[in-house]
Amino acid sequence: MTGLEATLYRQRLAKQGFAVRQFHYRSMTAIADAVLDELATLVRSLPPPVHLIGHSLGGLLVLKLARRDPTLPLGRLVLLGSPVNGSRSARAFAAIPAASLMFGDLASGELLAGPAPRWQAPPEVGVIAGTHSLGLGRFISHLPEPNDGAVALDETELEGATDRLVLRVSHTGLLVSRAVAAASVSFLRSGRFVPAP
Repeated sequence: MTGLEATLYRQRLAKQGFAVRQFHYRSMTAIADAVLDELATLVRSLPPPVHLIGHSLGGLLVLKLARRDPTLPLGRLVLLGSPVNGSRSARAFAAIPAASLMFGDLASGELLAGPAPRWQAPPEVGVIAGTHSLGLGRFISHLPEPNDGAVALDETELEGATDRLVLRVSHTGLLVSRAVAAASVSFLRSGRFVPAP
């Protein structure tokens, strides 16, 4: 993805007073350690505390960074549809012949991993997951219900997370939903999700 898909989400956070920066990486060709080094450099260049929000694979990288370097001046973390317990869709896709041409080492290393260890705060972590089964993941693998079309709900469950919110949105819909943006703002400010009415 190019980052354009998150434009509306970023604009909604900016309207609520957050200084929003996008971090872009090439999921198909990048190396995880290099991406994390770049992200750590960006975090250190910004005034603390720095909140991090990651969608899907991005959320896995956010968690990995926070675990790897506890000295970073992090605020709160928000995960949007991140398969912290591994991805059935990614496993099914990786089994397709020649899929490795479209599935880089970074993505396969993170998405094919097993369950995440219990989260030990700080920083506080909020998880938002979707249940609107609309997306290609359900055609690649037999995702159990409920799912967001790419990630099953049980794949997003992070033991030790500060708060969790489940909304009827699709995997991509997490980035365009007004309710998701409002809930993210609530968590960044208070450490709790207060869903929009």
